[in-house]
Amino acid sequence: MSAPEKVTVQVEGRRLSLSNLAKVLYPAAGTTKAAVIDYYTRIAPVLLRHLAGRPLTVRRFPNGVDGTTFFEKNAPSHTPDWVRKVRLPSPGSTRSRESIDYLVVEETATLVWLANLAALELHVPMWRVDDDGRPMNPDRLVVDLDPGPPAGLVECARVALLARAALAADGLHAWPKTSGGKGLQLYAGLDGSAAWEVVHRHARVLAEGLERHHPGLVVSSMTKAVRRGKVLVDWSQNNAAKTTVAPYSLRAQPEPTASTPVTWAEVEAAAESGNPAGLRFLSADALDRVATLGDLFDAVFDDPGRLG
Repeated sequence: MSAPEKVTVQVEGRRLSLSNLAKVLYPAAGTTKAAVIDYYTRIAPVLLRHLAGRPLTVRRFPNGVDGTTFFEKNAPSHTPDWVRKVRLPSPGSTRSRESIDYLVVEETATLVWLANLAALELHVPMWRVDDDGRPMNPDRLVVDLDPGPPAGLVECARVALLARAALAADGLHAWPKTSGGKGLQLYAGLDGSAAWEVVHRHARVLAEGLERHHPGLVVSSMTKAVRRGKVLVDWSQNNAAKTTVAPYSLRAQPEPTASTPVTWAEVEAAAESGNPAGLRFLSADALDRVATLGDLFDAVFDDPGRLG
């Protein structure tokens, strides 16, 4: 007997209609929409803290990761009335919109609703909005490490160790996670006293300093011609208009990888051994790690630094 086209579920008191649960969203792995919904439901206890208060951009794959994809910032017209939305200015919008109604994910039911829309990837900025929906200063600085082939995760691990030391010299403690794709990302918690322009400038100076001291391994320019075999330290992600994939978000890879927090010991092991296998995690791995290790990214909240 085939699965029903639609089912109605209750998620923490919210009534949701889910459809096409047997639809395969990761063909190479055979992962269905039902499995994606299950993942986001089970990872919610740790994921929600990293989404709370942050205007959301999703990347949707209605026909799976091999099909057409699109980024979506504006809340769909059929958004349930219980999902939080914030209206923010949209200068320079490609659609000439003066403002955008962003979703803000604050409960498991919203994650389930988004997963039902095949919103596989969840991207958020380094800042939050307050209770009235007004943007606050950044509470995170991100160092996004993007390798230019043939460089890969091993080279990213080596640059991550250099970036950790550079951040520590500035009084900032960094915490690593995989991008869920080919790179790594380091987050440093901030106390919110510095405007985004200050954070942006600090990240750029850090990236350019790493390039200056390690020119054979690091590049700070996004020009593709100079990136081959090196790791781009992408400081631009600290722009107020930019977003980065959220911790524990799925990624649109052939298999359902997840952006997964890791320990510095794991980063060191990859850098020393030259083996990247310990820095690649599927959704099931992310769930197992949370069950065993807890949320390795909690410390980003608990240890904020100060710039300026």
